[in-house]
Amino acid sequence: QVQLVDSGGGLVQAGGSLRLSCATSGTIVGPFVVGWYRQAPGKQREWVISQTSHGYTTYADSVKGRFTIPRDTTKTTVYLQMNNLKPEDTAVYYCNLRVGRDEHWGQGTQVIVSS
Repeated sequence: QVQLVDSGGGLVQAGGSLRLSCATSGTIVGPFVVGWYRQAPGKQREWVISQTSHGYTTYADSVKGRFTIPRDTTKTTVYLQMNNLKPEDTAVYYCNLRVGRDEHWGQGTQVIVSS
């Protein structure tokens, strides 16, 4: 059974950086896609960034040039590196893993960006 545990959120000033972590456990077999979503207060959850198991990364326009998914050489943790944070990035961030038709979510970690 695959499980994801999100961490690393916190309070940061605008222009600052944070690195979120998503620790994975369980066996992952075959191609997969890891990604991050976020949900701001009063809004629907939205997609932020995804990366395939081959390393191809796609970005929402709102985070392009600021957010990345660094590769983890241990292959057990997914990171979200967030630079030049803006107040509109304030949200709960969720790690997502898709393997075939299975989908897994982390529990979320809160990010607050103050102006």
